[in-house]
Amino acid sequence: MTTTAHGSFVIERRYNANPERVFAAWSDANAKRAWFAEGEGWDIKRYELDFREGGAETSKFRFQKGEEIFGEETWFGNHTVFSEIAPNERIIYTYAMDRNGVRFSVSLACVEFHRADKGTRLVLSEHGAFFDGADGVNMREQGWQELLSKLGAYLGEGN
Repeated sequence: MTTTAHGSFVIERRYNANPERVFAAWSDANAKRAWFAEGEGWDIKRYELDFREGGAETSKFRFQKGEEIFGEETWFGNHTVFSEIAPNERIIYTYAMDRNGVRFSVSLACVEFHRADKGTRLVLSEHGAFFDGADGVNMREQGWQELLSKLGAYLGEGN
């Protein structure tokens, strides 16, 4: 019998860039790949973004030293479906993650872009279901903290 753990979190970040620029970093395939998929130590086998309501974002990747951590060649998959897109305001999506083809989580997420002073207050909220001892809400939140820092660096900020 499988087990399921549930968890939610909310992260707020401020960026000096305006909401249009921050939103573009999520909606443009080359921009999103730069901060979301690429990074030191990662091998990206596939990344595709069809940014529209009903569209999908898919990726397959591995940590280059993954065999040392997981004891085998380990590929991760991410499949996202966009449910609602309000340009420069909100993105709502679901996504499932797998390890070597075995699903270990499904999440519902919302990213909001609020004009704040001369920049943007980004609010990311997520509720996830994590299967059979998968990464869990704490590791997922930590992963998003790192990704949102990479987004800040992509935007030219020292987050």
